[in-house]
Amino acid sequence: MVGEAGTVKEALALAQACSPDVFVMDLGLPDGSGIDATAEVIRLSPGTRVLVLTVHDDIAYLRRAFDAGAVGYLVKEAADIDLVQAVRMVASGRQYVHPTLGAALLTPDAPSPRLGGPGGELSDRELEVLRMMALGLTNTEIGQRLYVSVRTVETHRSHIHQKLNVRNRAELVRRAKQAGLLDDDQSSP
Repeated sequence: MVGEAGTVKEALALAQACSPDVFVMDLGLPDGSGIDATAEVIRLSPGTRVLVLTVHDDIAYLRRAFDAGAVGYLVKEAADIDLVQAVRMVASGRQYVHPTLGAALLTPDAPSPRLGGPGGELSDRELEVLRMMALGLTNTEIGQRLYVSVRTVETHRSHIHQKLNVRNRAELVRRAKQAGLLDDDQSSP
């Protein structure tokens, strides 16, 4: 059986009603966190294996997803064949981590400057986007530098604004400077 849900509420109802073998979970759901939903899906349907499919190509999100019980993690920019392979691996009882993030799991966490607000701490990728925004780069330019789509940059920007509870670029720049994220080596685009 194949089903689709667009919200956390729908996802939980689907998991409880169908007990799927594999549940492909997005982290960016309109009514809540996909990470929290992952833990709840597993609670409601213990035999279900969760594969996260997301725009977040950040090791912090991957670790949080696995801590919540996910057994697979794939970024949306992956090829279709990668998604098929990931679903098959997860269904067969194995774990799957997108190759670009797999190596990062093997290295210890490196301390990096952190910035957070009422909505939580910024991820490493969000910090990168914030630095580039503060330097005046456009969404297109940021996407080109990070090899991601403009839509992905827009998603990161939205998360940054939500987490820091700021309304405009000027407030973002001020926060970045206060946190020491715009040092001399960051001064030119």
